Amino acid sequence: MASLLPTDPRRLYIGLMSGTSLDGVDGVLFDADALAVRGHVHAAFAPALRDELLALNAPGDNELHRAALAANAVARAYADVVAQLLEATGTPRDRIAALGAHGQTVRHQPGGFDAYTTQLLNGALLAEQAGIDVVCDLRSRDVAAGGQGAPLVPAFHRAVFGAEGEDAAALNLGGISNLSLLFADGRTGGFDCGPANCLMDGWIARHRGQAYDADGTWAASGRVLPELLATLLAEPYFKLPPPKSTGRDLFHLAWLDARLSPGLAPEDVQATLLELSARCVVDDLRAHMPAARTLIACGGGALNGRLMQRLAELLPGVTVQSSAQRGLPVDQVEAAAFAWLAQRFVERLPGNLPAVTGAAGPRILGALHPA
Repeated sequence: MASLLPTDPRRLYIGLMSGTSLDGVDGVLFDADALAVRGHVHAAFAPALRDELLALNAPGDNELHRAALAANAVARAYADVVAQLLEATGTPRDRIAALGAHGQTVRHQPGGFDAYTTQLLNGALLAEQAGIDVVCDLRSRDVAAGGQGAPLVPAFHRAVFGAEGEDAAALNLGGISNLSLLFADGRTGGFDCGPANCLMDGWIARHRGQAYDADGTWAASGRVLPELLATLLAEPYFKLPPPKSTGRDLFHLAWLDARLSPGLAPEDVQATLLELSARCVVDDLRAHMPAARTLIACGGGALNGRLMQRLAELLPGVTVQSSAQRGLPVDQVEAAAFAWLAQRFVERLPGNLPAVTGAAGPRILGALHPA
């Protein structure tokens, strides 16, 4: 298939997302005209790949070789999801204008002369296997322009969730939480708040061998430890003004271990981590959009009933709802955002919001690997 021009009439895109939680790949078939998802497939990462991606978040032996192999494995996992998605929806390959692929973040160091961000994905291999134009490396151009490279979803949240005359916020609860501030006057803000699932997932994996705390049940069995919570909330990142972004470079189990006292009950630590995830969001929303009356949650954390309950309890007067109530299931929003970003690339339109990322100006995001 020839490389696409901005005038290409096809309006179906595929979005592929694997986030900080490392739970696998979400793929969506996205209708750009209707701003709607027409199909969704999720595939978990193979345990060995998940473990390697997690290990590559920290320095280790033979990193370049291991990262290259992992990038190949991520591309193959993405290609499998594309094949499943096309088959499940009965969509011919040549109906797809392009696919937007996030890749797996293993380093994120924005700001300063040597800023960079690294998402593992062999885009050429994905284009070869999928037979579709691939738009990937979607964060680097914003970082090159002095931005954070994240979050990139606020512009998409504005398109699908924004409502005239309403101050509302969209909250993605992945491994890291990020807020999109959709002001009634049309302004859009956004930034990463802090850990959502990454610490809770790591803690329950260590102590109970489970990938995540289903519905927050284990956290609900413990009690919040006020001294530990205060210690965690003292992390300087939480007080930084936007634009700001973060990830596993900062929030990982070693960060938590350095702040724990001996003898704490594991379930109490889990309860405190859930409270931390709620509090960093609530504090940011109060500080940056005190007039908000609606909080629209998406991402895996939106399925954590205890976390959603705490957000509602800490935000009296704010309606806390799932993105599904706005027509987009919680596990499809981010993948749809990256399909939308691929559309922006194909049409040669900016994908970033400088007011969010701090970039020097609007930029077309992504690198193209033609089919």
